[in-house]
Amino acid sequence: MKIQVKLPDGSVREYEKGATIEQVADSISPSLKKQAAAGKIDGKLVDLNRPIEADASVEIVTLDSKEGLEVYRHSTAHLMAQAIKRLYGQKAVKLGIGPVIEDGFYYDIDIEKPLSVDDLSSIEQEMERIVRENVPITRRVVSRDEAVRTFEALEDPLKLELIRDLPDEAVLSLYEQGEFVDLCRGPHLPSTGRIKAFKLLSVAGAYWRGDSNNKMLQRIYGTAFPKKAELDEHLHLLEEAKKRDHRKLGKELGLFMFSEEAPGMPFFLPKGMTIRTVLENFSREQQAANDYDEVRTPFMMNQRLWEESGHWDHYRENMYFTEVDETKFALKPMNCPGHMLIYKNELHSYRELPIRLCEFGQVHRHEFSGALNGMMRVRTFCQDDAHLFVRPDQIEEEISRAIDLIGEMYKVFGFQYKIELSTRPEDSMGSAELWEQAETALRSVLERRGIAYSLNEGDGAFYGPKIDFHILDALKRSWQCGTIQLDFQMPEKFDLSYIGEDNQKHRPVVIHRAIYGSIDRFIGILTEHYNGSFPLWLSPVQVKLLPVSDVYNSYAIEVKKALAEAGIRVEADLRSEKLGYKIREAQLEKVPYMLVLGENEQSSGTVALRKRGEGDLGAMQVQELAERLRRAIQARQA
Repeated sequence: MKIQVKLPDGSVREYEKGATIEQVADSISPSLKKQAAAGKIDGKLVDLNRPIEADASVEIVTLDSKEGLEVYRHSTAHLMAQAIKRLYGQKAVKLGIGPVIEDGFYYDIDIEKPLSVDDLSSIEQEMERIVRENVPITRRVVSRDEAVRTFEALEDPLKLELIRDLPDEAVLSLYEQGEFVDLCRGPHLPSTGRIKAFKLLSVAGAYWRGDSNNKMLQRIYGTAFPKKAELDEHLHLLEEAKKRDHRKLGKELGLFMFSEEAPGMPFFLPKGMTIRTVLENFSREQQAANDYDEVRTPFMMNQRLWEESGHWDHYRENMYFTEVDETKFALKPMNCPGHMLIYKNELHSYRELPIRLCEFGQVHRHEFSGALNGMMRVRTFCQDDAHLFVRPDQIEEEISRAIDLIGEMYKVFGFQYKIELSTRPEDSMGSAELWEQAETALRSVLERRGIAYSLNEGDGAFYGPKIDFHILDALKRSWQCGTIQLDFQMPEKFDLSYIGEDNQKHRPVVIHRAIYGSIDRFIGILTEHYNGSFPLWLSPVQVKLLPVSDVYNSYAIEVKKALAEAGIRVEADLRSEKLGYKIREAQLEKVPYMLVLGENEQSSGTVALRKRGEGDLGAMQVQELAERLRRAIQARQA
């Protein structure tokens, strides 16, 4: 019996009923078969050896696609679990879950032997043996009773718990490769021999199912790529990331510190504070040019405000509370309710809108201690928040302006970025109609401007959908920073209004907007992006003066004064050290410019100029250099 298979290009081919996805790929081209990782039948992701039983739309999922790479890595997670069971015993190892994550995979296991990084090489060697065996990977749909019997025989309580918690209508499938069996939805590669390049990276502890009341398991992280060259490049980037770690560089460069007296709360040191101030002033300048008004709201406000805003119902687990004069207060986790109060403080006409309020507001959010990570995940940070109060007819124009502002600012740092549209989450407030209206408005702006975006279903804020900006750093890592959120809910909650052209009250719409997101985190990202070598305009010390000997210290002080008067951040190294030592120290501090001062320079009123990464640039008059640097800083050049 023949069946009709429709391919993504619209063409239709005829095959025998029961033909597999892999056979379809082979019929199109041998190279496609070689690149295939899985397939889709009427949009559903399936194994390559899945037979096609009726007329269907079919798509071949290749290794160079996101879904194909995930199938490849999920198969490698099973390969690792099989190797661990072979090494340490089928029943000694209890398997938890082994999902794909960004850039790799992990598997949670319960085993008495504490594993360390030293054990990973032996696990890798066993994985390589299984790859050479080219063991077929097959899927089998089973009844709940058979699934239970299978894992009872393996004495694996973790899998039995997962089976018990699955809904009654769930389809249960087992994936088998040789003696190894796992409960899994799939899909997977057809055999272990298809796995070419992998590396196990680390071992950590993880509570079973993320619940601190459950047993602590051992989590083994790894990564895998279809080609060894891709794996090598990824491992190189991981090594480079270690060298660029903002915690290491922040300490070496004297930018910020942390203390056990305030876990997850950064202390800005003088040089780090300089960077933060420059970033804030840059943002202030750009926002002022775009008609924003800066405000400041209290760190702590009455609990009833957070109940009114919806944070109490949707966010209180992340908030800190206290009591003052027998009244409950909360430290603000966001600036928005305070801005609602400012707007409501006086009556507004439709002619005043849009009103754009911005704030560099310090917020506090509870994070578990295990989640804290330098400047990237903290408990208090400065959020560069803005709230735009607009008429409905102004929504698209204001969102478009916010996109332009964010894009222009990111360009200064050399960041490329991707845009993501996040829609209504499960834990949301407000009517479906308002959510639909908000999502349509955001989508309309992006599509009208021809901006490419990806859809992130269910990841919006609890009060509205959002456009998120994911910047790519020098190591091509993605960081979500900027955001534009459209909110019909809080104006309702706070009963905000403006007087329209008809002299009647109307409800404004609120656009939430952040550019840096968290300034603290943005500084951490910049530190790693630039590897501590901040561009001239952002460097805490822009020029280091290096007198050849103590004799020229007075000349160094004169030059320092001249440069400082031109608005340049300058330090003089007046220590009685050799010049070579001073140069090496300045290089370690990653200062953009070093000025060597000796007899020739003093007599001619010049400096011997050295630039970071370029070396000696020759002599230059002090005032000429001051003007050149002043212009470069003003233009925010490197």
